[in-house]
Amino acid sequence: MLKHFFIVCSGADKDILEGCSEGEQTKYVGIGATVFFTAVMAFIASAYALFTVFDNVYPALLFGLVWSLLIFNLDRFIVSTIRKRERFGREFLQATPRILLAVIIAIVISKPLEIKIFEKEINTVLLKEKNAMALQNKKEVATYFKSDLDKNKTEIDGLKLEISKKEKEVNAYYDTYIAEAEGTAGTKKLGKGPVFKEKIAKHDLAKKEFDSLQKKNLAKIATLDKEATTLQTDLDKKVSETQPIIDGFDGLMARINALDKLPWLPSFFIMLLFLAIETSPIIAKLLSPKGEYDFKLEDLETALKATIEQDKYQRDLLVKTSAAMHDKVYDDIAQDKKLYELQRKNATDLLELQSHNFIAKQKRTL
Repeated sequence: MLKHFFIVCSGADKDILEGCSEGEQTKYVGIGATVFFTAVMAFIASAYALFTVFDNVYPALLFGLVWSLLIFNLDRFIVSTIRKRERFGREFLQATPRILLAVIIAIVISKPLEIKIFEKEINTVLLKEKNAMALQNKKEVATYFKSDLDKNKTEIDGLKLEISKKEKEVNAYYDTYIAEAEGTAGTKKLGKGPVFKEKIAKHDLAKKEFDSLQKKNLAKIATLDKEATTLQTDLDKKVSETQPIIDGFDGLMARINALDKLPWLPSFFIMLLFLAIETSPIIAKLLSPKGEYDFKLEDLETALKATIEQDKYQRDLLVKTSAAMHDKVYDDIAQDKKLYELQRKNATDLLELQSHNFIAKQKRTL
């Protein structure tokens, strides 16, 4: 049962192969097994690759099955269409397009499996890239909000500076009138004289202005602080909204790019392994000598070709002979005088009718 299945996978004619030796059958069983297991590897590779895309098992298995059947059909077609020739050069030339196709298939199959084999290393590369992207994202978002935050901070600093300047002015008036009262400055007279009253009045006025300015500026600062808090909240919200996109940077293309950043030699040898598996049926057919199956298949094909050419030649002769016979028959008819007179009379009658009709038509137009 398994032997019959692998023969079907090889694309060989099972009726011809049944009449061949056991060794010839074994050769095609091996070719069919290679084709089958290549399709199995294609199923595993494509299912994993599509799982990274859909993140769902069932679509991945479905599309993986379709892809493996496509690869199986292509491999079977490639192997079954290679014919053994008398010269190796002609065989190789015939197999060249099929080898190129096998190389493409091997690369496509190997890449998802390479991603799975080096998954831990790829995750490390992706983690570094995600961290760099997160830092860059925070920097870009902060730059976007920077102008508003800087403007807000400048306004707050300006308001605080006004309060500080006014406070220094009030303190200066306080020191002045205290020094006047103690007699250490100004008129240098101890006691609360007219100058003292004038200076304390200036201090009280400045203190009143300071209190008013402080109340007004503190209210503005409170409003600006709320705006700054809102801006900072928006900044944090923007960063948190974009973070899931960065966390989701784990698709097939991202993993392929991460794989390219790893040392190329291990990946290259894995691709060579799949290339050897994919091209092995073709190489085996090219290198193997012309066997019993090839001779029998060639005998059937040449017999069919000879039969078709013979049938075509006979049909051509039949057409030529039939044409010659018909030419002779109509030539003999043309020599018959009785038929000639009948044809002449009919033609004369037809000309007379045409003449009468022409004259009648001319009369109607006058």
